[in-house]
Amino acid sequence: MLQTLPDKPTLRVLLAGPRGFCAGVDRAIRIVEEALRRYGAPVYVRHEIVHNRFVVEQLEARGAIFVEELDAVPADAPVVFSAHGVPKSVPAEAERRKLITLDATCPLVSKVHREAERHFAGGGPNACHILMIGHAGHPEVEGTMGQLPPGAMTLVQSAAEARAVMPPDPSHVAFITQTTLSVDDTAEIVDILRARFPAIQGPKREDICYATTNRQAAVKAIAAESDLVLVIGSPNSSNSQRLREVAERAGAPRAILLPTAAALNPDDLAGVATLGVTAGASAPEVLVEGLLTRLRETYDLAIEEKIVTQEDVVFKLPAPLAD
Repeated sequence: MLQTLPDKPTLRVLLAGPRGFCAGVDRAIRIVEEALRRYGAPVYVRHEIVHNRFVVEQLEARGAIFVEELDAVPADAPVVFSAHGVPKSVPAEAERRKLITLDATCPLVSKVHREAERHFAGGGPNACHILMIGHAGHPEVEGTMGQLPPGAMTLVQSAAEARAVMPPDPSHVAFITQTTLSVDDTAEIVDILRARFPAIQGPKREDICYATTNRQAAVKAIAAESDLVLVIGSPNSSNSQRLREVAERAGAPRAILLPTAAALNPDDLAGVATLGVTAGASAPEVLVEGLLTRLRETYDLAIEEKIVTQEDVVFKLPAPLAD
């Protein structure tokens, strides 16, 4: 007599939408892929093209070589600048060495660079001291602060620092922000700066990009209903880390950052009836699919997708690759 297996327990899964790749990440990866097709391997990439180890390893398998500085790039070799942007000294050094350069900086990060230059006004009498809201050590912050001479910007990382910072001339001050910050945290910092420096200049809207804003709104929409939220993304991804923080602040009892499905500890799902799932802007959808596949080994999944907005942004490739 055949023995029937017990039914799998049901797990309700709330998928946040939008999630995963944004237009800037998609463009950056396509630049590396097209460079490999056009120039052949190896193609060098300064810094991780985006902060996701799965993506980096996939490109490495195709012939991309990731380096931290240009001195590791041979003469006349093609080199791609990552989506996070680079200080002005980097393309200047690449030009001096006659390297073939392809700039994969996200256009929304480049927009922040131009804002910084506009506020600085070449260091003339109308120049503003710029307060950069962001996280120390993040490559986007290093790239943005490297657009201007040393001392032209001050990094502000928290509300406490916003209350303490003292620009040289409070009547000539501006702010810009990293594109991947917490929307709520940044709003608090900006409010403090505006109250302290009524003449402060800034963008019409904060520089946090549409993809960061949308993904945080989407995770807020599922957090309160979820017993646990899993955020697919790498630990060094600012965008992904902020999603984990936002999920907990929005009502999820727990939120865990998960690089891949293989990193999931089954014990973390004990007592979980509703699981929220999202992915940072540098995490491909295939990693979400891999997580669902692993969950199906144990559970009968009841999947609901909660979409807060649709995205249709597409960024063009840089001129050398556009044809």
